[in-house]
Amino acid sequence: MNVLIGITGGIAAYKVCEVTSTLAKAGVEVRVLMTRQAQSFVSALTFAALSRHAVYTDDDFWSAQHGRPLHIELGEWADVFVIAPLSANTLGKLAHGLADNLLTNTVLASTCPVLLAPAMNTDMWQQVPVQRNWRQLCESNLRMHTVGPAAGRLACDRVGTGRMAEPAEIVPYVRSLLHTQGRRDLKGKHLLISTGSTREFIDSVRFIGNPATGRMGIALAQAAQHRGAKVTLVHGPLTETLVDTVPDEAERIAVTTATEMEAAMLSHASSAHWIIMSAAVADLRPTAIAPGKLPKKDLPNPLPLETVPDIVAQLSVQKSSQQRIIGFAAQTGDIIPPALEKLKRKQLDAIVANPIDQPGSGFGTADNKAVILLSKQLSSSPSTGQSHIGKKAIRDSSAFKGAAIEVPHGSKLSLAHQLYDNMLKTSSD
Repeated sequence: MNVLIGITGGIAAYKVCEVTSTLAKAGVEVRVLMTRQAQSFVSALTFAALSRHAVYTDDDFWSAQHGRPLHIELGEWADVFVIAPLSANTLGKLAHGLADNLLTNTVLASTCPVLLAPAMNTDMWQQVPVQRNWRQLCESNLRMHTVGPAAGRLACDRVGTGRMAEPAEIVPYVRSLLHTQGRRDLKGKHLLISTGSTREFIDSVRFIGNPATGRMGIALAQAAQHRGAKVTLVHGPLTETLVDTVPDEAERIAVTTATEMEAAMLSHASSAHWIIMSAAVADLRPTAIAPGKLPKKDLPNPLPLETVPDIVAQLSVQKSSQQRIIGFAAQTGDIIPPALEKLKRKQLDAIVANPIDQPGSGFGTADNKAVILLSKQLSSSPSTGQSHIGKKAIRDSSAFKGAAIEVPHGSKLSLAHQLYDNMLKTSSD
């Protein structure tokens, strides 16, 4: 996997240090090229150290050290081309097909997906010519993908739109493009996704909950948005750090209790093509919530509990013939039999079973491993890195008419993409 990063002149160039380092540490081959203006903000030496490779500048453009034209060689080498920060000047050149330096020539000589991360002063960003260039470039060239700009305090002390997207947004998008090569195969679909845990309060302080963080659902939202889908994300309590990784384009609905999540999911379900229930909803709740904080001596013992309505079962009953519903099953031990039982009992189109008792998988981790159970057979073989599970490994295999696919240990974003890959192979619409 080869990622080429083009850096133009802008104070936001410092953020690209983290992007470069993160990708390189993950095993991605990273090459960096810098305009003359970019070198005024961060040195080429810094990026050489972070990428473990020499940095290309305009001084190398027609160097005798390169047997082939450098822009041709780099354009052919790259699987994904990231331009961050994208200045107003370079935006204008790209919109009109101009090429007067190594970076712009390399864009024209490449055919891979290009991820644009603009950064500039608010007044500059809002200028009519800049907006015209932005629309022209993005709407007329399908290999152009965009992240940001965001709103907030800028280096010039203005507050407004123009801030470059954060590395936590850019890196997942790069990884998505490496997986999909820019396919927008979910364009036109609306995905309703739940994530995180719910909290069922005993009093104003204490609650019944679980360790789910919401990472898996956010990865599902990122992957869907990167593939062109409209996303509605219904989530339980999230840390501020995780909130910042939710795609800006996604509709975000914050809830706390299972009752609130149930209402949000049911109210938005009718407009969704795919509904993904990755949230870890509490199974039990107190029969009553005490006002204020109860003294420890007054806590009921035993605590009266009642079951929480099964949200995904309700959604399944109400779904139309054009909708697809996907569940998640966090399991310990032999994960397949209980997941297969849930798939059939709740009439789901797919269920993702993941072992929460294995290292590097389950709640709170950046990675996951899973078995995807599909109610239908695949129209083609699983994607690279996946494997069919033989019938002998499936309990009640004689009655199971779908497909079971093992997804090896990897990032939750990768699992999200592999789920979508396989769902698209079973979808009839």
